[in-house]
Amino acid sequence: MTHTQKKSDIFESTHQVHNQQFTVSFDYPVYFTRNLFNKEHSLLEKVITRKNGNLPHRVMAYVDSRVAQKTPDLIPAIVEYFRFRSNKLDLVQVPQVIEGGESAKNGWGDVRKIISAIGDSHLDRQSFILAIGGGSLLDMVGFACSLVHRGIRIIRIPTTVLSQNDAGVGVKNGMNEREIKNFLGTFAPPFAVIDDYDFLGTLEHKDWVGGIAEAFKVAIIKDPEFFSFLCEHAEALNSQDASLMETLIHRCAVIHLDHISGSGDPFEFGSSRPLDFGHWSAHTLEALSSFTLGHGQAVAIGIALDSFYACKKGMLTKEELNSILTGLETSGLPVYSPFLSNENTDGKLKILEGLEQFREHLGGRLTLAMPNSIGKQCEINDMDINIVKDGVTFLKERAGLKKNNE
Repeated sequence: MTHTQKKSDIFESTHQVHNQQFTVSFDYPVYFTRNLFNKEHSLLEKVITRKNGNLPHRVMAYVDSRVAQKTPDLIPAIVEYFRFRSNKLDLVQVPQVIEGGESAKNGWGDVRKIISAIGDSHLDRQSFILAIGGGSLLDMVGFACSLVHRGIRIIRIPTTVLSQNDAGVGVKNGMNEREIKNFLGTFAPPFAVIDDYDFLGTLEHKDWVGGIAEAFKVAIIKDPEFFSFLCEHAEALNSQDASLMETLIHRCAVIHLDHISGSGDPFEFGSSRPLDFGHWSAHTLEALSSFTLGHGQAVAIGIALDSFYACKKGMLTKEELNSILTGLETSGLPVYSPFLSNENTDGKLKILEGLEQFREHLGGRLTLAMPNSIGKQCEINDMDINIVKDGVTFLKERAGLKKNNE
């Protein structure tokens, strides 16, 4: 080694590297239909056999407990569907009912039950799991399926507005851990998704309107015409107009799907996640409420808070902010919750913890999507805490005025 040669130069010359790079193509169809489990309806059979029409395909099914309660004829209909088509489909056991709602994503009990059942039934990677229920049930079953054999085929059959237009059509599965929303999870695209609009008739009002928040989310940052549609029909949507809701679900789902396929980052390797506009505070609000606040309702509040912030930063006009807030409220969604005002002992808003959790979840620099006029978006990398505080106060006062006027 010469006097001027650095040790690092010597080490640099003693290693070899072979850069490995490959691309894996994923495809999964998303269907919109009705009366899926009518034995005369061939869609489900065609979906299951679309890769291989030979030999009976082995299938297990899991049903959200709330769906099973609202539709007592569902499990017998599933059993009859597979009996009627037994030359191609093999239902290895009676569909199992599993607790739905956010509790499905808390704890590993049902995940282990599903993993054990798949193993006991000797299902292989070419077998199928049907997950029938809301977004939390789909997340939990999907998480379990992504672990068995490093991935067993899952067909999602979402039953709520939120799961049909958002949670059920993406490529992610999430579980709550450490009191953090979706702290655990996997990227595991489904084999297919089937939205059966008939399930919407089983929903309570809060679950019906909860999914409208995700439609506002994508409309505000991506589609001004869709935003106008939502504002124009907000009252009818709140009144559970089925035809309008089907239009909403289809349009919202397609926007999500187009983003996943066209963003260049479907597995979120970067630090940007545009479709989580309004979510940094929403996830924290859910946790602060011990998940008594619905995801859609929390997202609506998060949208309201971020829209106020965008207005203060000159990205939205006051008129646009008012249109957003009025549209959410008229749809039956809240723009404020007392949990938004919760403070630590030092007087700091608890929701601000969500900023660091969000940064950590994505990795790297904090990157938040914000509206930059209706239908457009931009990204910011920090937030003025004083504006956030002002936003909380503003939304609290607005909610109070609305309550007094009612």
